[in-house]
Amino acid sequence: MANWKLTVRIGPEVSRVKFDDLDQALEETRQQIEAIAADAPLNRVKAIRDYEPDQLVKARVELSGKGFFSAPTVGVDIRGDNSLLGFSGGVTRKPLEGKTAKQIVASMRDTLQR
Repeated sequence: MANWKLTVRIGPEVSRVKFDDLDQALEETRQQIEAIAADAPLNRVKAIRDYEPDQLVKARVELSGKGFFSAPTVGVDIRGDNSLLGFSGGVTRKPLEGKTAKQIVASMRDTLQR
């Protein structure tokens, strides 16, 4: 049975992959983050108000472990300007250190191995 689940959300599309090994899961997480961030940035959105690309979330990549009530969860929001915002936690989130995919994944590893 898999110990880790990687969930990638890009717009309305959601994909999930399961892993037994944390190192493999983190490597795939890094690759997914880099691939999505390499795509073109989003344009400004005009609705009731204007939203700049850095205010939009282009995609979310989340890695979660086993646990019924408090499964360990880390992830990254890839903003519309391709900047990265790493986080830990599910409902209440704490920011993770790092600006690049490699730095954020290292912070993810530290958080999950505690």
